[in-house]
Amino acid sequence: MTEYVVTRWYRAPELLLCCDNYGTSIDVWSVGCIFAEILGRKPIFPGTECLSQLKLIIDVLGSQQEADLQFIDNPKARRYIKSLPYSRGTHLSHLYPQADPLAIDLLQRMLVFDPSKRITVTEALLHPYMSGLYDPRCNPPAQVPIDLDIDENMREEMIREMMWAEMLHYHPEAASANA
Repeated sequence: MTEYVVTRWYRAPELLLCCDNYGTSIDVWSVGCIFAEILGRKPIFPGTECLSQLKLIIDVLGSQQEADLQFIDNPKARRYIKSLPYSRGTHLSHLYPQADPLAIDLLQRMLVFDPSKRITVTEALLHPYMSGLYDPRCNPPAQVPIDLDIDENMREEMIREMMWAEMLHYHPEAASANA
């Protein structure tokens, strides 16, 4: 739960704006930034620090409507976004003219400023651009949330042992391969 977990260029706006409440949509944003980098062979938002990062995002996505700023729970951060010069944004098809239109559509849905309006992981996997890569019948979404509640005071050695035990639970043959 820190804004410094990920490289700045791939940080979602909600992390840059120090919002307290965020979820898996930050991962969708990061993957969107990586996808854009693959399409254009360079980072889409190569900010030098937090404020320049936000300005680059607004320059590409365009200035946001009031409704798209409601997720910002930090009043100072909201004021900063509102203080930025107006930007019409740049359509992603202009940034990536050689890209497949379906790739542009997926990217536009991933790089949405308001996390509640961003495409979900499951929706992204089911997007037509991904149709040749993902089959929900072979790899269905998890039906039970994964609980990664780990005691932060636990030693690294203990975490490693627990991970090894978990792997052996599903792949007991690994025990003999490691002997």
